[in-house]
Amino acid sequence: MEGNGEGGVPLTGGAVFDKELYGGADVTGYAAVAADLEEDDVDEREAAVASKLASYTAPKSLMNDLPVQEDGDEDPSLLQSKRIVDRESDYSKRRLNRIISPDRNDAFQMGDKTPDARVRTYADVMREAQLQRERDNTMRNIQEKQRREAEELAALDAVPTKASGMAAAAAAAAAPAAAAPSGKRSRWDSAAPVDAKKAKVASEWDSVEATPAVNRWDATPGQAPTETPGRGGWGAADDAAQPKRNRWDASPTPGHGAGGAGETPAGGKRSRWDATPAMMGAAAVGATPAYGMGATPAYGMGATPAGGLGMETPTPGMLAAQMAAQQGVPMTPEAYQQMKVDREMDERNRPLSDEELDAMLPGTAEGYKILNEPPGYEPIRTPGRKLMATPTPFGGTPLYQIPEEDRNQAYDVPKQLEGLPEMKPEDQQYFGKLLKDVDEEELSVEEAKERKIMKLLLKVKNGTPPQRKSALRQLTDKARDFGAGPLFNQILPLLMSPTLEDQERHLLVKVIDRVLFKLDELVRPYVHKILVVIEPLLIDEDYYARVEGREIIANLAKAAGLATMIAAMRPDIDNVDEYVRNTTARAFSVVASALGIPALLPFLKAVCQSKKSWQARHTGIKIVQQIAILMGCAVLPHLKSLVDIVKHGLNDENQKVKTITALTIAALAEASAPYGIESFDDVLEPLWKGIRLLRGKVLAAFLKAIGFIIPLMDAMYANYYTREVMIILIREFQTPDEEMKKIVLKVVKQCVGTDGVEPDYIRTEILPEFFKHFWVRRMALDRRNYRALVETTVEVAGKVGCSEIVGRIVEDLKDESEPYRKMVMETCDRVVRALGTADIDARLEELLIDGILYAYQEQLADESPVVLNGFGTIINSLGQRAKPYLPQICGTIKWRLNNKSAKIRQQAADLISRIAPVMKKCDEEKLLAHLGVVLYENLGEEYPDVLGSILGALKSIVAVIGMTRMTPPIKDLLPRLTPILKNRHEKVQENCIDLVGRIADRGAEFVPAREWMRICFELLDMLNAHKKAIRRATVNTFGYIAKAIGPQDVLVTLLNNLKVQERQNRVCTTVAIAIVAETCAPFTVLPALMNEYKVPELNVQNGVLKALSFVFEYIGEMGKDYIYAVCPLLEDALMDRDLVHRQTACSVVQHMSLGVAGLGCEDALTHLLNYVFPNIFEVSPHIIQSTTGAIDGCRVALGPAVVLNYLLQGLFHPARKVREVYWRLYNNVYLGSQDAFVACLPRMEDDGVNTYHRHELDVFV
Repeated sequence: MEGNGEGGVPLTGGAVFDKELYGGADVTGYAAVAADLEEDDVDEREAAVASKLASYTAPKSLMNDLPVQEDGDEDPSLLQSKRIVDRESDYSKRRLNRIISPDRNDAFQMGDKTPDARVRTYADVMREAQLQRERDNTMRNIQEKQRREAEELAALDAVPTKASGMAAAAAAAAAPAAAAPSGKRSRWDSAAPVDAKKAKVASEWDSVEATPAVNRWDATPGQAPTETPGRGGWGAADDAAQPKRNRWDASPTPGHGAGGAGETPAGGKRSRWDATPAMMGAAAVGATPAYGMGATPAYGMGATPAGGLGMETPTPGMLAAQMAAQQGVPMTPEAYQQMKVDREMDERNRPLSDEELDAMLPGTAEGYKILNEPPGYEPIRTPGRKLMATPTPFGGTPLYQIPEEDRNQAYDVPKQLEGLPEMKPEDQQYFGKLLKDVDEEELSVEEAKERKIMKLLLKVKNGTPPQRKSALRQLTDKARDFGAGPLFNQILPLLMSPTLEDQERHLLVKVIDRVLFKLDELVRPYVHKILVVIEPLLIDEDYYARVEGREIIANLAKAAGLATMIAAMRPDIDNVDEYVRNTTARAFSVVASALGIPALLPFLKAVCQSKKSWQARHTGIKIVQQIAILMGCAVLPHLKSLVDIVKHGLNDENQKVKTITALTIAALAEASAPYGIESFDDVLEPLWKGIRLLRGKVLAAFLKAIGFIIPLMDAMYANYYTREVMIILIREFQTPDEEMKKIVLKVVKQCVGTDGVEPDYIRTEILPEFFKHFWVRRMALDRRNYRALVETTVEVAGKVGCSEIVGRIVEDLKDESEPYRKMVMETCDRVVRALGTADIDARLEELLIDGILYAYQEQLADESPVVLNGFGTIINSLGQRAKPYLPQICGTIKWRLNNKSAKIRQQAADLISRIAPVMKKCDEEKLLAHLGVVLYENLGEEYPDVLGSILGALKSIVAVIGMTRMTPPIKDLLPRLTPILKNRHEKVQENCIDLVGRIADRGAEFVPAREWMRICFELLDMLNAHKKAIRRATVNTFGYIAKAIGPQDVLVTLLNNLKVQERQNRVCTTVAIAIVAETCAPFTVLPALMNEYKVPELNVQNGVLKALSFVFEYIGEMGKDYIYAVCPLLEDALMDRDLVHRQTACSVVQHMSLGVAGLGCEDALTHLLNYVFPNIFEVSPHIIQSTTGAIDGCRVALGPAVVLNYLLQGLFHPARKVREVYWRLYNNVYLGSQDAFVACLPRMEDDGVNTYHRHELDVFV
């Protein structure tokens, strides 16, 4: 067999693949594929049986359509992780790489004193940042140099040598290289002598060894290889080219020869540290003889090394000893959980004591005798699970012994601490100290404070809502007592934990927010620590997390001041890590919004003009961009200054700075629209030059800036600039870059929508190229491209007209690509909705109807409503012109209503509900009635989604055709709907109740009262539906039914429903009672309602009060006739011991007083106010809210003077808690009735310094 392997398959060595079968491609992946397939292989007999069984089942299309009850365990919300780190991108996870920096010096607190050397100052931080930058630059230069050297070596390797047999073919190319002297040789070159002078190099980075050197840090240590053998044989290389041998380079080998056991053979001097250590004690007793150089085995020379001491499986006693030795080192979560389980099992399985046995069994008093255990009896008390630990022999080869259990051992996991929530395993490293039993009286002040904070944070993080609330209040109130350091040193590491969940982060951020408010200026040394933890929130995907982050940083800026914020964040502006620079820029924008843009302008100007590093300029300009995005039109007063600060970046030598500058100008222009064009005069010229000279991402940014500036211009200038920039845009239409496409579409949309751009110009210059390059199938696959293209096309249609656009894309409604058809349909939908179909001629109308019918019939059974919406919009817009096509459309609908696919039936029903108004307009009532019968026959549909759509279609038909001409008749339709009300699917419930409500509103006389009462009972269950729309529809339907059959019967049903236990049901019932009162006049409801209050049951009385609250809210001014009637009831409720009674009665007073303001009911309201006012000192937030609302309502009805008379008695009370309540109410009065309040203020005499007298207030007209 030939050496090159062409003759056949070798018997030894690696696998060889048949090139005819597999081709010449890399076939390394085939093995993995084959292995996967083998696992899925099925035995032939099993496959035969499976195929026969498959023939007896239904077709797959029917099997897929069978209604399947979804298992609740498969809810994706239950399966997905709640941890933040599991949903973060790799970029966001870089927050975990940042360290929480040590405390920094507070320059304001120190004043002129010299700071302590142990505290980091601003200079130290800047020095560290500079050192980090230099280190990063050095490492980057080293990597670049290594890369260049590798490329040079690769180039030299490509030169053929004589040894390879390729030199003759490349002699002409090799001649110039041979003439030029060079000290570098490829590792495959022949072993020619190297000039000794050239072997010596200045630096290890400059050397290119003839033979590749072995670095002592290489991955696998090995002996330095000799030079590759050429024609000169092995060892022809010069010794000077060999690298220095290192004793660590040799692979360690087992001991052999007389050198002793475990010797590492090396060329140099042996060291006594090279020998493998052996335990002398083990060598003396029972050691395995060493294998010498053919000599008789001896015990003294090569002792067997002892097994790793401490590596054996620990026994419980050893485990306890280890834990005692660790002295507080935190355990891993798994170890903690295991020990917790062990402790619990020991507690459960411990032997019963004599006292416990006496309590369980009858004693001597009952005639029983307690036997003594036999002499010498020893019970076996070691649990079986503890016999499973296999100890590893050490210190020789001992025999196996059953480990003895230490009955007195104390585990390091104490019992659950009283008053604290359950601790998760991952909390162990943060709250581990709480698990130790310590005498709190012996702790120092700092330790006690730390332990207290730890307990409170554990309650906030893992506790129940009451625990959390109490702990939050304590942390807030005692923040200054605890101190900023102890608080932040425990809160911030928790927020950096990789196992944190969204809810936990939200709670801890809330703690920081409240603590900041209390600490105020004390937070200055910890500003950077807090920023490291909070800045990542600014780029979180959750909107509310971003809002929380902005709020914290804004409060931090107000507490610490601008100087401290700048000093803390200045080193991060030119940090080597782009993530740090990005988050710092966003944090600076929040500081600007909190402290005002003018305060930050001098600093921004200095940063943006930095000469030292492009990173500083880049970050400074990005800060301006983020300010524009965050503050919107609030940048207008400072627009000129901000543009002047960043404009030089358009001519920067760094491409990234150019790009961010253009994006910043785009953000400023977007924020200031439609004003501020004069501020951008200085940047127009560099932008204009840039779009002609630049390419790639920088050009995209420049185009985006121009696209946002053009809409700010006057019409004449906008037309000129649009024509100029359109040349570049049309050229970029054919770019393959997706980001460039999005920006080009955006700029085209902005330019086209600007005044002054002529439709003829768009029609002739833009449209041909636009449709050629953008209206392709690939654009429909990317969601963002899809959206941008549709919006741009709609904008263009606004200028050139509907028929121009629809005529170009109508043929594509029959395209074979489903996403592309959807994009065309959505464009037609939006264009027709915006512009109508007036300019669509008869031919285009036929094409359009043909296209939408095709798209409707060919659509896949998915959830997207695009095709249905487009169909409905176009038919409704055509109006009377659609009449010739309606029979064909209805035929298609009826055909599809009988389709085996549930989705197709649902789409057909949905289409009926969209086109029913047009059919009425086209006098197709006969067709509508026929469709109504078809839908009525389909009310037995088993799929709830389809049934909901059928009910919606019936509702549309009933709405347009009327009750009298409806087929089937209403008297037949409604009884068929009553059992459907029991269906628990939300879509079915909502549509069914809407349909019943419409019938009750328009055609109640067609249905007997008994049927309406039956429906009332069915509707009661709907009052506690999850969806608000269903509850609202139910309540409205109650009103219609009450109007139809009279309130008495309905009211009886509702009042009985007040006795149920479920709160939501009772609340909805009270709303329904209020609706009945509004529709049937209050006097029909109030007597029965007030009579029901006599029932001595808490739920009923609260329900009556809640119903009264809603009644007076709904009836408004009509309440003046009933206020005196309900006064005694409210007196009783406002004096009740039950909090909820008083709370609900206060809300009744609030709505009542707001309704009757100015209608002469002041005496009754003053009387009720006397009952309301004592409740101001309640502590429950709910009753405080209700009481405050009632007093505010009385302020509106009675005037601020009356309320002020109540308040003056307590504003200067000696007790602070009393004063606080009165001042809060006073502030509400002051804010609510500021103008009317002035005349009510007490008259104060002038004191010689201040003049309080106001003569104009003494004038009475």
